[in-house]
Amino acid sequence: MNLDSAASATPQDTPTADSQVLVELRDVQKHFGELHVLRDIDLTVTHGEVLVVIGPSGSGKSTLCRAINRLETIDSGTIEIDGKPMPAEGKELAQLRSDVGMVFQSFNLFAHKTVLENVTLGPIKVRGTKKSEAKAEAMKLLERVGVDNQANKLPAQLSGGQQQRVAIARALAMHPKVMLFDEPTSALDPEMINEVLDAMVELAKEGMTMIVVTHEMGFARKAADRVVFMADGQIVEEATPEEFFTNPQSDRAKDFLSKILTH
Repeated sequence: MNLDSAASATPQDTPTADSQVLVELRDVQKHFGELHVLRDIDLTVTHGEVLVVIGPSGSGKSTLCRAINRLETIDSGTIEIDGKPMPAEGKELAQLRSDVGMVFQSFNLFAHKTVLENVTLGPIKVRGTKKSEAKAEAMKLLERVGVDNQANKLPAQLSGGQQQRVAIARALAMHPKVMLFDEPTSALDPEMINEVLDAMVELAKEGMTMIVVTHEMGFARKAADRVVFMADGQIVEEATPEEFFTNPQSDRAKDFLSKILTH
């Protein structure tokens, strides 16, 4: 075992007996051609945990996030959500995906539908929710993320920060067991980043299970229960935010933090 892999063998690696594992990855491998983008990934996330994944560009963070709801297939290994293996395709995959909310870098809203229609579409079409019920809940969710006054507008009439908060509300409308965030603020202007992060912090406080790929170290410090540091397709280190930011164990993490925390 090299020093980097030894650094990942922290107590956080193994959930306590009374915590319930919600997401589990075992020996996950993924290649893009010759490039080995996910190497020997072993990871567990428990109910109510906020896991923040950080690392340099090209480290495999987004691929890991997208693999958890099978937007990216894996070459080998297993991924389970709430004890169920990720199906390959078909209705079972659609059902499991509805339990895994996803918020992307780009907002992926339907441009020709209003904000309210964007949020109600999934519950009506996938969950079979009555329109009146879906609308009432959507308005509550839009209020929760601070954009209820934009309900009848089209996405193009909103700022980037507002659109991303609508995307969060849309994911929440499906009552997911876990929320995945793939660099949700990377496409935003600086003044819009905090409004999205604030909404995410509130979700974390409410006990939503979250896996967040981000470059926002302030969010990692504030909201994460655990930080996972990736480099070259591997999980190099896992620790609490306090441990990771004040006393990183691996040379790779020390180098990464020295570059981003001094600018």
